[in-house]
Amino acid sequence: MTGRADLKEWVRTGSPWVWLTAGTVSLSLCMVVGLLLLIAVNGMGHFWPGRIAAIDYREPDGTRIKLYGEIVDREEVPAARLEENGYRLPDGVVTGERLLIKTGNRDVYGLDFRWIAAPGMERIDYPPALLAVEREEWGNAYGYLVEVRENGRAITTSDTDGPPLAEVQARLDRKQALKEQIAHLERGRIGAVSHAIEQLRLEGRTLELRGQPDPGALQALKDERLALEAEYERLRAELVALGHEIERDSLQLRLAGGEDLTIPLAKVVRVYRPNEMGTFDKLGHYLTKLAEFVADGPREANTEGGIFPAIFGTVLMVLIMSLLVAPFGVVAAVYLREYAKQGPLTRTIRIAVNNLAGVPSIVYGVFGLGFFVYFVGGNIDRVFFPESLPAPTFGTPGLLWASLTLAILTVPVVIVATEEGLARIPVDIREGSLALGATKAETLWRIVLPMASPALMTGLILAVARAAGEVAPLMMVGVVKLAPSLPVDGNFPFLHLDRKIMHLGFHIYDVGFQSPNVEAARPLVYATALLLVIIVVVLNLAAIRIRNQLREKYRASEH
Repeated sequence: MTGRADLKEWVRTGSPWVWLTAGTVSLSLCMVVGLLLLIAVNGMGHFWPGRIAAIDYREPDGTRIKLYGEIVDREEVPAARLEENGYRLPDGVVTGERLLIKTGNRDVYGLDFRWIAAPGMERIDYPPALLAVEREEWGNAYGYLVEVRENGRAITTSDTDGPPLAEVQARLDRKQALKEQIAHLERGRIGAVSHAIEQLRLEGRTLELRGQPDPGALQALKDERLALEAEYERLRAELVALGHEIERDSLQLRLAGGEDLTIPLAKVVRVYRPNEMGTFDKLGHYLTKLAEFVADGPREANTEGGIFPAIFGTVLMVLIMSLLVAPFGVVAAVYLREYAKQGPLTRTIRIAVNNLAGVPSIVYGVFGLGFFVYFVGGNIDRVFFPESLPAPTFGTPGLLWASLTLAILTVPVVIVATEEGLARIPVDIREGSLALGATKAETLWRIVLPMASPALMTGLILAVARAAGEVAPLMMVGVVKLAPSLPVDGNFPFLHLDRKIMHLGFHIYDVGFQSPNVEAARPLVYATALLLVIIVVVLNLAAIRIRNQLREKYRASEH
């Protein structure tokens, strides 16, 4: 009886529920950490250079072939399945192994990944001379270097007489320098001239819309446009000359099937021999690939290259959203708590605000498309940009409408958090300020809002965390698979709110579910997801730091 009584007393004290809560929180943390580790291992390991295997393989029909490639995965399969394909396993063996080989050379073989059965592998080795060629299109190429060519003429038939790949690397460095010149010319001088020509066209269109334009003004615009077009043609000729220069060199690779493949160096990103690389060489390669992933743009239908435009678009959109949602959320909370008459109408508004937080995000996307893009943006075009019509300026999805849609989606969180912060400010402080002669507005601005700012930052933290991970509404109001240019450049007004952007969340969806090359896309999904988590954590940590500083500053108000 004593034991049962002690158990009842222990349950009555609430200790079991405390331990249950602690255990549940610990389990949740372990699951989160485990998930992040899984994402990190599968994503970050993709950039480590894998060894290239040379495999003598026997097909189920008895045909013997040669394969070059990286072994990227292994899995157990039932022995009966292998025996159905013509492979004999020892008696008593119930499972066999098959391997996923990244064979590359998609332009030659059609696919750059294939599964092979382990019993069909007759020989495997890792020749040091096997070359990996990372290309801007068609994926990697694997084979032996046969020769380097300049304008179709062989320069060297091997690189064994000098430093490894010295000739190829020197020409790659030259190609990279020319590529940077081309990029500077296209995005800088040619882009500026094209922008100026377009502005002159719009100015001429504006004069036409006003009716009976001044012939002198039209002639001046025409003369200026002719001068700009002459400059544009000169720059285009310079660009064509650089294009011929960059296409000068090529290399010839001997593939596993014995055929030779000619690869223009203009399409090559890097060449390396992973089988002869040491640990430090592989580490340098890994860090270079990681930096490229963060700082470069995507290629190969987003399955190669980097994700910098998506990072830039995500961070910029969240920052603009924060600048929009903070004042609207604070004003609404101040009105509901400090000025509105507390009655049925105010209670109804609060209930509506709380319910808005539970509305599916896709509904906000439909609202943003119909109201912001078609109604507001269409009217802005008709009033302020008639010369651009029928081509829309703001009457099409873009950065501004994506940020506004996210602001509408997250403003209920900011309103609720700010209002609760205002409610915690003691009445004595308000009354003391009023007794000293301050007006209600001065009391609110100088005392109440600063003391409630930690609550505002809490709401903003929650808003940022939700906005950074949203995808569904953004697909309708400004986020695209591939944005040709960033919303920031050197042309006035420098920040182009009408441009479409890339977003990490949508990039994950596109690469994971819309990619034509699933095996190549899978590790990038993990890496991009990890980077999105890191960005959300960094943004939140910055907001938390600001909130903690404000809380320390106004700690006295909590007593």
